[in-house]
Amino acid sequence: MVLGVDTHKNVHVAAVIDILGALLGSERFPATAAGYQQLLAWARSFGEVVRAGVECTGSYGAALARYLAVEGTTVVEVNQPDRSTRRRRGKTDAIDAEAAARAALSGRAHATPKSADGHVEVLRVLRLAKTSALKARTQAINQLKAVLVTADAVLRERLEPLPAKALFRHCAELTDPENTGPATTAAVVALRLLAQRIRYLSSEIAELERRMTAAVRAAAPSLLERLGVGPDSAAALLIAAGDNPERLGSEASFAALCGASPVEHSSGKTQRRRLNRGGNRQANAALHRIVVTRMRWDARTRAYLERRTTEGRGKREVMRCLKRYVAREIYALIRADMRLIPAATDTTPTLSGR
Repeated sequence: MVLGVDTHKNVHVAAVIDILGALLGSERFPATAAGYQQLLAWARSFGEVVRAGVECTGSYGAALARYLAVEGTTVVEVNQPDRSTRRRRGKTDAIDAEAAARAALSGRAHATPKSADGHVEVLRVLRLAKTSALKARTQAINQLKAVLVTADAVLRERLEPLPAKALFRHCAELTDPENTGPATTAAVVALRLLAQRIRYLSSEIAELERRMTAAVRAAAPSLLERLGVGPDSAAALLIAAGDNPERLGSEASFAALCGASPVEHSSGKTQRRRLNRGGNRQANAALHRIVVTRMRWDARTRAYLERRTTEGRGKREVMRCLKRYVAREIYALIRADMRLIPAATDTTPTLSGR
């Protein structure tokens, strides 16, 4: 039997088909630990479940995919049905679950989902929190400067010339003025609270960066030894690969996942390739940062740039070639390191390196 699951936040809808494609049944289950057990027991009541197609294995279906994998069921990631099929058949949860099962049976869906049970999952969660903190700090800094623009002239002239760190320190230590208007008092209160928020967010970001660096060293320490690869770029590339990078069949698969592989765009007598605008854009941005750094500081990369420029290649085209080479290098390092390092058993990273 083949199982298909349409996942949602609070409920999952499952459908079971046999190897000939006949629908045997569909049912709704709560998205809880007990619901996962009920779902699998219900599916196995029809026979042996050899494969399960699950939608949204990176979000609503992540916990279910992990449970099914632990129970010995092969799980494949299923994309949403295409628009033409949806127009013909309509849209219900039961129809989507059946479509997921048929995609798994036919082989149209064959991608192995990320296991999300090791150091890379730790990195993903920490990076999510850091991105949020960076955004909030930037917003607070912009608001503090906006308040300072319209503040009392004496206060503004005293604070505006200060560099950023000194400005935040002085604003955080401001006290409520006496014998001033309510507008000036409100400006001082706003400046103090915003500066204190900035200082708190800065300490939070520093703590998250420390933990991210430790997690990168625990997952793939070789990455940080390469020129241009910092903790942020390494984290983005590791998150794209997942805790089970062996699911990617080759370095070409990893390059395609990062949007660093050319896409065929030929027709008739015209044979050409175009830029890949798909893939994980954060991983693509990480490759771009690595290439920019190496173009400035790495002798081999600068020599390659000069040679290809002499051949008539533009700078952007050369950078796309370099990103492809970097993706090949990064994939080999990730596979080598994660083959030697066991999966994480504790979600709290340490600073012990390897």
